Amino acid sequence: MWRLRRAAVACEVCQSLVKHNSGIKGSLPLQKLHLVSRSIYHSHHPTLKLRRLQLKTSYQQFSSLTNLPLHKLKLSPIKYCYQPRRNFWPARLAARLLKLRYLILGSAVGGGYTAKKTFDQWKDMIPDLSDYKWIVPDIVWEIDEYIDFEKIRKALPNSEDFAKLAPDFDKIVESVSLLKDFFTTGSLGETAFRATDHGSESDKHYRKVSDKEKIDQLQEELLHTQLKYQRILERLEKENKELRKLVLQKDDKGIHHRKLKKSLIDMYSEVLDVLSDYDASYNTQDHLPRVVVVGDQSAGKTSVLEMIAQARIFPRGSGEMMTRSPVKVTLSEGPHHVALFKDSSREFDLTKEEDLAALRHEIELRMRKSVKEGCTVSPETISLNVKGPGLQRMVLVDLPGVINTVTSGMAPDTKETIFSISKAYMQNPNAIILCIQDGSVDAERSIVTDLVSQMDPHGRRTIFVLTKVDLAEKNVASPSRIQQIIEGKLFPMKALGYFAVVTGKGNSSENIEAIREYEEEFFQNSKLLKTSMLKAHQVTTRNLSLAVSDCFWKMVRESVEQQADSFKATRFNLETEWKNNYPRLRELDRNELFEKAKNEILDEVISLSQVTPKHWEEILQQSLWERVSTHVIENIYLPAAQTMNSGTFNTTVDIKLKQWTDKQLPNKAVEVAWETLQEEFSRFMTEPKGKEHDDIFDKLKEAVKEESIKRHKWNDFAEDSLRVIQHNALEDRSISDKQQWDAAIYFMEEALQARLKDTENAIENMVGPDWKKRWLYWKNRTQEQYVHNETKNELEKMLKCNEEHPAYLASDEITTVRKNLESRGVEVDPSLIKDTWHQVYRRHFLKTALNHCNLCRRGFYYYQRHFVDSELECNDVVLFWRIQRMLAITANTLRQQLTNTEVRRLEKNVKEVLEDFADDSEKKVKLLTGKRVQLAEDLKKVREIQEKLDAFIEALHQEK
Repeated sequence: MWRLRRAAVACEVCQSLVKHNSGIKGSLPLQKLHLVSRSIYHSHHPTLKLRRLQLKTSYQQFSSLTNLPLHKLKLSPIKYCYQPRRNFWPARLAARLLKLRYLILGSAVGGGYTAKKTFDQWKDMIPDLSDYKWIVPDIVWEIDEYIDFEKIRKALPNSEDFAKLAPDFDKIVESVSLLKDFFTTGSLGETAFRATDHGSESDKHYRKVSDKEKIDQLQEELLHTQLKYQRILERLEKENKELRKLVLQKDDKGIHHRKLKKSLIDMYSEVLDVLSDYDASYNTQDHLPRVVVVGDQSAGKTSVLEMIAQARIFPRGSGEMMTRSPVKVTLSEGPHHVALFKDSSREFDLTKEEDLAALRHEIELRMRKSVKEGCTVSPETISLNVKGPGLQRMVLVDLPGVINTVTSGMAPDTKETIFSISKAYMQNPNAIILCIQDGSVDAERSIVTDLVSQMDPHGRRTIFVLTKVDLAEKNVASPSRIQQIIEGKLFPMKALGYFAVVTGKGNSSENIEAIREYEEEFFQNSKLLKTSMLKAHQVTTRNLSLAVSDCFWKMVRESVEQQADSFKATRFNLETEWKNNYPRLRELDRNELFEKAKNEILDEVISLSQVTPKHWEEILQQSLWERVSTHVIENIYLPAAQTMNSGTFNTTVDIKLKQWTDKQLPNKAVEVAWETLQEEFSRFMTEPKGKEHDDIFDKLKEAVKEESIKRHKWNDFAEDSLRVIQHNALEDRSISDKQQWDAAIYFMEEALQARLKDTENAIENMVGPDWKKRWLYWKNRTQEQYVHNETKNELEKMLKCNEEHPAYLASDEITTVRKNLESRGVEVDPSLIKDTWHQVYRRHFLKTALNHCNLCRRGFYYYQRHFVDSELECNDVVLFWRIQRMLAITANTLRQQLTNTEVRRLEKNVKEVLEDFADDSEKKVKLLTGKRVQLAEDLKKVREIQEKLDAFIEALHQEK
């Protein structure tokens, strides 16, 4: 009886063991699932021992399938009971019960030990999540205040639906069926014999199954389980994404004011932008991490980036080089899927196709604008921020594709330029190199792998990505070649991770969701996974983005403080150099110097409006007379003065003045006014301001002055109104008082004396130095000057004989002069005689006119009587009075136009030029140069970089 009681107790232990094993919880890595399933399906097998495999690689395996817990399954209850007693002989019954006792107790103890060991191993596999509490924002702990979890719970599928997706545990029941056989109908002896006999039908069935079939069956089960959990995980991730979006939207509206993790990557991106502006050639030893995306042209770099960013944001072309400059893409989490440029406030909604098209067009325009004339690519970086729910936080730089041959339409140095740009980014020891290789082409055609292996020979910061795996699987004859590529055995380069992705069917109109579905569908049916050539953590762009993001932040945390210390030392050196060279000057960078120069220029433009009207009119009148005096003397006064009487003189003057006013005078007046305005503007811009003058602004002021004058155009209606005013002024002949008469005579004398002086200088240059200069300064005449001097003397004799001689020589007079000179041995040409006569007669005429001015000083009385009963005629004085009055009225009119209109228009042009220069960084660098400017510029940038680095490090520590 005591033996029967022990058997009953053992039966109860077995029942509790079965119930306990069916509810075990734990986190099970998928790469070990075949061992776990073996322990579940054949837990009764005494020869099976569960072992925990060690990772074979030194790098971390990233997969979205590794952290999913197994769910509790409800198994159908199994009822156990005692078997009815049979009438056997006592001896046989005792022997059989003794054997049954050992069998039941041994099975119970062995099963309990196996269950305990399995449970402990599963428990050890569960990662310690206590160090990752920082991942969950504070708002999640308060989320029950904003979200109704009861509705969410009801919307989720029940446990039965989850049980359908779980592994098949029917074999667990079969494993326990041996215990049940002890209590079924039949003799206890036969049951015990079947349990202990190694030649049973069950053992024979397992022996018949070969090892290869077992492996195939387990791999099939593993793949099937992976796909099931993949679908569960995708659904949960989608729900988590929507939930996260709601949280971020509420936080965005100000419900909960705190800095989210997305601000951390934004801060880091700002540091990189400042560094790029500081030195685009990376001569500052910038070692901050970036994810540098490199690959051969058309290898799929842009497509991989778009899959990570979850939007088709880059311009596309069939075979044409589209990426012409580096594009820095900062991925961060946000409530809305948007994109914006660093220097623009416009947000592009990435969920709308028209915004996506506008974004691609803007990127293409910026690329073409950054490329200089005669080049194909540019090292200038375009910064783009992409925000959205569920995006991995990182900074990626998409580089132009590496080419092997320069085609028509490209600059000859395109290949070398692309190599230099790629090396500049990859030589950063902390840059993560995302090497993209086209899987649909022969690996031997790849260029980028050699370049990457040169930059990172040990593969410590390289992640290899094989794209277009769908085409590779279809076209490649040997699938093992793909495995060799993924495992890094085909290339000389090494990498810390290898991934395979699918970037769509080659249709540019496909959206990201369609590409993602196609990628997942392909890998679900791919032979590469079924035959274990690829592991689950090595496929899909989602797993790739997780791996790259983790690697990126690991390198950021390891290197950012060292970079901050480096810039602190640089700042100290620059500050010391400034104190030694410029101890009394403020540290003004280029932009601050430009603003200071801008204010000075605007002040100088405003000072134009403070010029007195008298000063304007004096300058305008003097400048206008200098411009028209030659025409008045040569074309109006001299021809009229050759007439015989006053009537003819006045008629000639009126006709010539009318013609002059209709055609030339208004235009000359406007030109004079515009030149005067330019001269005054230049004088204010360039004249030194004493000790306050800073010559560092001279080039900038000169450029602003030239550009403003170039853009300024005088009002077109000014000439028409001025023509009428000048015509009316010249028609007036009435001199009202003696003062105006004297002023006209004085004006006439000044004009004639200036002309007489010019004429005498011309004669002196023609005939050479006189006897006094020859004796005092030891100068001699040339042969030509000697001939001119002899001709001049002969012509002067002729004028002494006839002081009323007309302005032109007659032919016989020219012949007479030539023969008289030949008699003295001087050979002359008739044209030489005419040229000499022109200057000789002009001097004679001007001297005569000056003598006439002296006579007319007392002629105002006769003028009032219209020269009646008087031989004195002063019509030339009246002419100069008319000219003088016209000059005064014109100067007054031009002064009004200047002060009322043109100065303001010029001021507006100056402001526009300054605004254009302010937006043109290259122009500012060209115009504001020097060691002082560069030192201040470097000092400001280094301070800004250090401040941003310190803020980023502080935020990074807070996140920890």
